[in-house]
Amino acid sequence: MTAANQVEPNHTGQSHTKHNLQLVRRLYEDCFNTGNLDLVPQMIVTDFVSNRGEHGQVEFAANIAGLRKAFPDMCFVVDDIFGAADRVAVRWSFSAIHSGAFAGFPATGKAVRQQGNVICRVTNSKIAQAWVQIDRLGLIQQLELNA
Repeated sequence: MTAANQVEPNHTGQSHTKHNLQLVRRLYEDCFNTGNLDLVPQMIVTDFVSNRGEHGQVEFAANIAGLRKAFPDMCFVVDDIFGAADRVAVRWSFSAIHSGAFAGFPATGKAVRQQGNVICRVTNSKIAQAWVQIDRLGLIQQLELNA
């Protein structure tokens, strides 16, 4: 296994940057946007970890399922994506209608938009780690919730 701060080279000694970019883009377009949780084991390592506390494929899939329950029409758009070596940075936009319970609050029917930045570490052609920065307060304000 490659150490967290080392580059995983391919058989020619070059990084898998192009593959890693495609992997992260597919995560948003083919997994989050469609709710196809069968893709999670293909994209996420079994011992995945994020700065938000998610551990493993099951928790990662549960996060997607929870978002889709609250925002069934959610659509992530990859605004920017770039990478080097085993890291991929993505800036995305999210839009949806709040149609189900979210963060303990009932559906409001309000349209929301959110932006986020994520840095992923890829190892063995799967996402192993993610650092997520989103404006959750801005989302709560759009929903006019008193948290």
